[in-house]
Amino acid sequence: MTVQKTNKEIANHNYSKRAYKIQGYKSFEDFYPYYLSEHCNPINRRLHLFATTNVVAILGFLLLTRQLKYWWVTLLQGYGLAWIGHFIFEKNKPATFKHPMYSFMGDWKMWFEVVSGRRKF
Repeated sequence: MTVQKTNKEIANHNYSKRAYKIQGYKSFEDFYPYYLSEHCNPINRRLHLFATTNVVAILGFLLLTRQLKYWWVTLLQGYGLAWIGHFIFEKNKPATFKHPMYSFMGDWKMWFEVVSGRRKF
């Protein structure tokens, strides 16, 4: 059984567009609603979810088989699928280009919220 948070408890629950702050973002909490607004297209969001899930599976496989020298495969497929989502379906540039660490954190937070049932997908 999943527990859905109310719309007031979850950042940008409907993925509505937010303007980019020219002065930048001083915290992840400030950045995250903007990050979500860059994922309005459901196909883009699904590609992100699939890519992040693949990263978990590939890392698990690499750890179990002790083949960590192939860790870079996670970057190729993770960012590759996400960027396809942005360039082809969302028709925007990934936020990774301006805020790499916050975007990386956003990918994982959005993934966790979806798989835990806290965010509608």
